[in-house]
Amino acid sequence: MTSVVRAGHLAPYFKASAPVVSNGLKLVAAVPTPVDKLVASPLPITSTVQSLHGALPVQGLKPKCSTRAPFQVRFAHSDIAVPDFSAYRRKETQDPRTKAEENVDQRQSFTYLIAGVGSMAGAYAAKSVVTQFVSSMSAAADVLALAKIEINLAEIPEGKSVTFKWRGKPLFIRHRTADEIATEKAVPIETLRDPQSDEQRTQDPKWLVIIGVCTHLGCVPVANAGDFGGYYCPCHGSHYDASGRIRKGPAPLNLEVPPHVFNEGLLIVG
Repeated sequence: MTSVVRAGHLAPYFKASAPVVSNGLKLVAAVPTPVDKLVASPLPITSTVQSLHGALPVQGLKPKCSTRAPFQVRFAHSDIAVPDFSAYRRKETQDPRTKAEENVDQRQSFTYLIAGVGSMAGAYAAKSVVTQFVSSMSAAADVLALAKIEINLAEIPEGKSVTFKWRGKPLFIRHRTADEIATEKAVPIETLRDPQSDEQRTQDPKWLVIIGVCTHLGCVPVANAGDFGGYYCPCHGSHYDASGRIRKGPAPLNLEVPPHVFNEGLLIVG
């Protein structure tokens, strides 16, 4: 045996098998392996008997030889613990004798219930988020307080146009005379750039309520001015009549009429 261990041509095989034999695992089977399938480690630089003996891990190694063929040692890891998932399984499915078809309806009902509850909760959460987002973009309390304006019409004499501020815009209130009303009603609609009758623009013929912003570039027209006795925009030369309709100049549309109602001598705009 000493001669076998010290043989130079066997040193690579004993060195390669040393970590396999000495790891303490349980032996299962010894399978013969052809010589051409073995992988040998490179030989040491020196090939003296002393250098080969020092390179071999002879501690705890019991080599065996065979006259037929080299053999390979295989080990089985039989000490691995199999995980137990019984705590995560339903009680009705822990028995291996239970068929899956026996409780499939109950499991589907539970799945549908969870999906329905989750969908309702998600829809309610989405509704809350959208509501909060839309509410954050709404007007502040001070702006809402100016959303409506009340005007005492008794303070505006006939033939005069008074300017108020409503929602940050100039508001023109005109107390028209009988001649102005008759003149505006007699204007042919087909001759207007933005065809509107005087009845469509006024609730009470005596009162004209319009927003004083020119429809051309947003300038503020001048009341009781222009070629038609209504409003005139000096910035670009737009002329409006006493009904707020565009009659001459670059403005494309009539002056806007805001929503308003009359209530016992009061004009409520907004």
